[in-house]
Amino acid sequence: MTKKRITIIATAIILLIAIFLVFYILNGSNKKYVTYTDFIRQLNSGDIVSASIDKDKVYFSTSKNQDEYYTDNPEMPSFKENLLLHGVTIVDDFSSDDFVAIFDILFYFLFFVVAGIALYKFSQIFGGNNFTIIKNNKTRFTDICGMEELKNDMNKTVDLLKNPQKYLEKGIRPPKGIILEGPPGNGKTLFAKALAGEAGINFIPTKGADFQSAVMSIGPQKIRSLFKKARNHTPCIIFIDEFDSIGERRNYTGTGIDKENNRIITAMLNEMDGFTERSGVLVVGATNSYGSLDAALIRPGRFDKKYNIGNPDKQTILDLIKMYSNNKKISSEINLEALAKCFQGISCSAVETIMNEAAMEAENHERSEIILQDIIDAGRKTNIIKINKI
Repeated sequence: MTKKRITIIATAIILLIAIFLVFYILNGSNKKYVTYTDFIRQLNSGDIVSASIDKDKVYFSTSKNQDEYYTDNPEMPSFKENLLLHGVTIVDDFSSDDFVAIFDILFYFLFFVVAGIALYKFSQIFGGNNFTIIKNNKTRFTDICGMEELKNDMNKTVDLLKNPQKYLEKGIRPPKGIILEGPPGNGKTLFAKALAGEAGINFIPTKGADFQSAVMSIGPQKIRSLFKKARNHTPCIIFIDEFDSIGERRNYTGTGIDKENNRIITAMLNEMDGFTERSGVLVVGATNSYGSLDAALIRPGRFDKKYNIGNPDKQTILDLIKMYSNNKKISSEINLEALAKCFQGISCSAVETIMNEAAMEAENHERSEIILQDIIDAGRKTNIIKINKI
């Protein structure tokens, strides 16, 4: 729990205690009630020395003891005059109206404190400050199967992120943004995370839906808050998955949603144009619809590089099968090379799903190893691929 949150909670508790004490003091139960008849009797005998007239009660003290009493207010115009004629001192005191006024002040003060806390929480939830920063990222390129050419090219970017000064002295600026394009389930998020891990810098994962809101202008505010957080934790990579959901080509004649999307893109452009060679922030966007992105957003100077991460090739699929089978024994009757050929055309995540379902099939039939029929059934049940034989 942060110090700011502890302070807010402590202030609210103290305020509630103060309200209770005021209520208790002003409405204490130490005053004794007497009937109006007894009050008149004591008044006529000269026992009453002081009184305080409230709206519906009369508080008074006597000469016999230090106790305080109260009775009903007769609400007669001549009542106060009668008290003065009997030598009673009229004492100004808090009336019920005074208490109500004080209570109202405290109530509204408490209301504004609670409203302030609510607004603070609102800004945390909808203002972008809830984005998580991943530090000490352990993901590396070795955690990614295949795609060696892409890894080699990424290594150049890693060196540039790790040694920006070396390249600046040669007149080479670091990239502001990178686009990863390709069908879903092929490791675009993993690549971005591995890039941050290899460079040893902070990583903020987000997705396009994080910036969408039913409240207008919240999206641009989230963008500004996100980039502010990234600049405060440089060097840093901002990763935006489903980038096309916020970076889609602007429609200036569209609905309110289209206008909100326009504002989000404008905020993004302003933030990226504010980058300097020493800003230490890199934006990585992942999309499976590069052609739908706004041209101003992906022009050179903003997103300088674009990499295609397609479905895995045969060798990568073979590596994936072996990786996802580390804890699952595969029958020697299965030709892994032939199986990898059957899997061509599906995504990395699809390979993992089929192998996991095949392991479940083997477990259901109490087999210690995965056989070909398990893989065939897994492909059919997941509706990913149809395999009859290898």
